[in-house]
Amino acid sequence: MRLLVLEDDATLGPWTEKGLREAGHVVDLFTDGRDALIAAMGQSYDVFVFDRMVPGLDGLSVLKALREAKVTAPTLFLTALGDVDDRVEGLKAGGDDYLTKPFAFSELLARIEVLARRQGTTEEQSSQLVCGDIAIDLQKRTCVRQGRPIDLNPKEFLLLEVFMRSKGRVQTRTMLLERVWNMNFDPTTSVVETHMSRLRSKIEKPFGDTLIRTIRGAGYVFEPV
Repeated sequence: MRLLVLEDDATLGPWTEKGLREAGHVVDLFTDGRDALIAAMGQSYDVFVFDRMVPGLDGLSVLKALREAKVTAPTLFLTALGDVDDRVEGLKAGGDDYLTKPFAFSELLARIEVLARRQGTTEEQSSQLVCGDIAIDLQKRTCVRQGRPIDLNPKEFLLLEVFMRSKGRVQTRTMLLERVWNMNFDPTTSVVETHMSRLRSKIEKPFGDTLIRTIRGAGYVFEPV
């Protein structure tokens, strides 16, 4: 699944992101409510995980704005505000579940999976992503194009998953570093270019066409045939 996490705690945010990534999910972590709102308006997410007390725009206001814009992805509030009135306020604002801090990561993961099931995006139901003639199975970690299996290493697989989930939208080098390698921008590393070359040699070269187009000075865009 693709998850958006809004958490400004410098320790808890990266820890949560790391755990969710290790569980096989694509995670976008934001520490500012306004940035999270912009991302949630522009991209499709399976589940939102919001802290309530964050800079820029609080989590409650972010969710209200999303619901007004008809963004319906299920939302879990993950917050220290655990009084009954706080929980009721969060649910009335459009939240679907409420987990107070401190929490067990296993419970967080289970609650996210329950929300996805309610939305009809469980791992079983949405284990496959299909774009054009290429498909990946998120549970089995397999890739097939035109009926031919393609052997991808873990980073190549995650890279392709990011592109398939953002079909038609430009993915910058910085975005790929953050989403696939959990790295901040590093102008000296060539890890993106190296893995892009390997990925393309596997999913494009044997088929004689182009799925990922390079946009000079901007990044890459996935445009399946």
